[in-house]
Amino acid sequence: MNATVCDRKALVVGGTGGIGGAVSRLLVAAGARVTAVGRHPVPGASVVECSLDSRDNLGLVSSLAETADILCVAWGPFLQKPVEDTGAGEWDSVVYSNLVLPGALVSAALPGMLRNGWGRILLFGGTRTETVRAFRTNAAYGAAKTGISSLVKSVAAVHAGVGVTCNAICPGFVATEYASEALLPGIAARNPDGVPMRPEDVANVALAILTNPDINGVILPVDKGWLP
Repeated sequence: MNATVCDRKALVVGGTGGIGGAVSRLLVAAGARVTAVGRHPVPGASVVECSLDSRDNLGLVSSLAETADILCVAWGPFLQKPVEDTGAGEWDSVVYSNLVLPGALVSAALPGMLRNGWGRILLFGGTRTETVRAFRTNAAYGAAKTGISSLVKSVAAVHAGVGVTCNAICPGFVATEYASEALLPGIAARNPDGVPMRPEDVANVALAILTNPDINGVILPVDKGWLP
């Protein structure tokens, strides 16, 4: 149990697998009342199954965010494509998934958090998106995830001092259950020490952020010091 989050209502979007699933499990262990949006069971959590790709479900997920003390958005599909080959539909999809959806959920969660004088918001950027960078093969995804940094800084600056914090983690290369055995050596090779990161490694950092009221407005790379 952790006194800071114990009995708090937590919403983890993308919270049934990968990094989000690990975050959900740690929050359950810490005593939070967790609702996870995803497709798989999470022991101790309430799971809401819906497609996050569909805008039709934005109202449902936003309604869950309205009553959350803790909002964690760990979902955001990756698109690897040079900008000159990225179509309008792909731009729309990747920006919706990685910026519009988390932004809308932050907007939905904030009023309740401000009324209660307590809230924790944790979003996820992409690898090396903690500052403005060039990306050769994933410009659309990089642009959307870089926007998360501006959102986090804005929320933190406006609501600092009222019990609400907003931060983001930019993970490196993580071996989730979705990675096949054939992909694992490549994931490991991309890390400076040649060892693949686990979802739990990132989730432990997430819990540390969520339980520390002094961490606010931080965009934190959790990538073992990876450099392109």
